[in-house]
Amino acid sequence: MALNVENCPRCGRLFAKNFKDICPVCIKDIEKEYEKCLEYLRQEKTATIQEVSDATEVSVRQITKFIKEGRISIANNPNMMYPCEVCGVLIREGNMCDGCRGRLTRDLTAAAREERKAGEEGNKTGGAYGVIDKFRGPSR
Repeated sequence: MALNVENCPRCGRLFAKNFKDICPVCIKDIEKEYEKCLEYLRQEKTATIQEVSDATEVSVRQITKFIKEGRISIANNPNMMYPCEVCGVLIREGNMCDGCRGRLTRDLTAAAREERKAGEEGNKTGGAYGVIDKFRGPSR
């Protein structure tokens, strides 16, 4: 029976991996950070993510993680926003801002159109490999 041990990605300590991907010490530290953020937000409902980070010394990245996990609600905190994963502009929901989402949609649509166009051109030349059956002529 092999032990399932790993180095904690947060602190580097060796730990027996269980249901979490970080060591028990870091789990406790994260819980303390969460409590600090929650307590600050109870007192300062209009705080921004940067203000919470500065006051609690918890990284914006960790606060964003709390929000995405649903542990910190932004519904009761009107100024609480987190950065878009692509460009960093502040958003209130999802992973991307509207601009990045629109750009991604356009790029995917253009790629699908090019793929379809390449497929149609392949069919005109005799199939996917450009093979023409000499008894039937070009494929239709």
